[in-house]
Amino acid sequence: MLAPMSNGTLALLSLLPIASVAIFLVALRWPASRAMPIAYIVCAALALFVWQVPVAVVAAASVNGIVIAATLIFIIFGAIALLNTLQESGGLHAIRAGFTDISADRRVQVIIVAWLFGSFIEGSAGFGTPAAVAVPLLVGLGFPAMAAVIAGMIIQSTPVSFGAAGTPILVGVYTGLSSDVAVMDMISAAGTQTFAEVLDSIAIKVALLHAVAGTFIPLIVVSMMTGLFGENRSFSEGLRAWKFALFAAFAMTVPYVLAAIFLGPEFPSLLGGLIGLAIVITAARHNFLTPKDTWDFADKSKWLPEWSGSIEFKPGDIPDRNISRVSAWLPYFVVAGLLVITRLDGLPFKSLMQGAAIRIPELFNTHIGISISPLYLPGSIFLVAVAFTYIIHRMDRAAIGRALRKSGKTSLQASMALIFTVPMVQVFINSGGGAAGFSRMPIELADGVAALVGSAWPLFATFIGGMGAFVAGSNTVSNMMFSSFQFGVGQRIGVDPTWIVALQAVGGAAGNMICVHNVVAASAVVGMLGREGLVIRKTFLPFVYYASFTGAIGYFIVWSGSMGVVNAGSVIATAIAVAAIVIIWRGNRE
Repeated sequence: MLAPMSNGTLALLSLLPIASVAIFLVALRWPASRAMPIAYIVCAALALFVWQVPVAVVAAASVNGIVIAATLIFIIFGAIALLNTLQESGGLHAIRAGFTDISADRRVQVIIVAWLFGSFIEGSAGFGTPAAVAVPLLVGLGFPAMAAVIAGMIIQSTPVSFGAAGTPILVGVYTGLSSDVAVMDMISAAGTQTFAEVLDSIAIKVALLHAVAGTFIPLIVVSMMTGLFGENRSFSEGLRAWKFALFAAFAMTVPYVLAAIFLGPEFPSLLGGLIGLAIVITAARHNFLTPKDTWDFADKSKWLPEWSGSIEFKPGDIPDRNISRVSAWLPYFVVAGLLVITRLDGLPFKSLMQGAAIRIPELFNTHIGISISPLYLPGSIFLVAVAFTYIIHRMDRAAIGRALRKSGKTSLQASMALIFTVPMVQVFINSGGGAAGFSRMPIELADGVAALVGSAWPLFATFIGGMGAFVAGSNTVSNMMFSSFQFGVGQRIGVDPTWIVALQAVGGAAGNMICVHNVVAASAVVGMLGREGLVIRKTFLPFVYYASFTGAIGYFIVWSGSMGVVNAGSVIATAIAVAAIVIIWRGNRE
């Protein structure tokens, strides 16, 4: 038996796996294939020797992690295969030409593809699928791989809480709160709400917080693109697109909020992205609020080596076989359509595809089980789209063979990083129930932070949600881990606990920007493995903005009744908003 440990000591020990990722992957810039095995060893050692988790549980969690990693690699393969197939068929040439007709301005293109199309795919499928779709599409349009990955990661914030038809709320928050006695006691005491109504009210709060912070996300994306990857390294060149960027933000977030209020958690991102696409593409065709100048990247000969991945599309590599634009886009419409109809509960396809599952309950006689539904995975849908492309674009066998071989080679390169990343996550979140009697590592870590900050907790609640997503790679899993904990902290500090749960969900969504295995997956689809730490270094500041802004708004809301409207939250939120306005103003003057 180990001697009793304080909350602070346990919190610091729980931080070690995350710290090892930050040190080796981000600070020392090791590739994930080298950094993540060390993180796994640290986490497993803590579970075995400090938390005293049985060896069978650590082994079961690790095996389950390997299986989940295999599903991620399958998704990566499908996404790359579709893009390579379109390259071989000539469809990619038509898609590039179509975007040039809408606008030759790369700032407009990245907003349409990453922010709007990515939001729609997030609403349809979730679980990192937008990066697998939008990132290679941007590279196919001529974006540097690094710029495409960063854009794809940053937009995985606002739409994520309602991804996969609301899964982070309907599964994540629901699972986290449904067995919490304190939640049921609150509902009984109020006598005016059911649990379903509480969940809907949390979803509306989440949508409102996201809509405010998401206002600046398209502008952040374009400014980082021009500032980091432009010939002049000028952030102001991105800021000159502020009118169009804010217009595109509202085109998505207004229907997004209305869907949350009137339709429920299944539809905000799906409808927000779809309606936004229709509005913004129409506006761009008519040059409504678009920048007066046309911005493009410098010639590829001037790009830094770290910007490009092993998957590149030079003009000569993309044949023009006179594929119509409608025909070229049809494979992506097939992906989007299949994702929607297989994710909606009102249709029979979801249960049929999930029913064809491989299940191993109680692996190694533990509480951990394995369950895979191969037909339900986005990778299977990508492969259906590949077969569809092969037929309608009348490809020959040699062309489809080249596409599949290239895709397989790239997918295998991602396996080393993911084969350690996901098992580490599974050990981390399954570290409870050991002989030492400690709670799971994420709960011990959150407990330590809560004890330290007290009534200032709303400012930190989003960062806990983000930390959960950073480690687990999923807003849904983060919500499962922390929703009950966040609800309890809200009650202990005397505020509306549903707002604290909403902050958890928003932070968990923002954490996708810096999530290790999402970065690995996004990097893999454009052949940029080994530079994951560099990506996280660049997406960390947008994450801090998002978590800080929403945390400050949450603090203002929960404490304004007792502290007045001028409090720490309102001061911080106002300072962030004013800073954004000043930056836009100065950028346009320059």
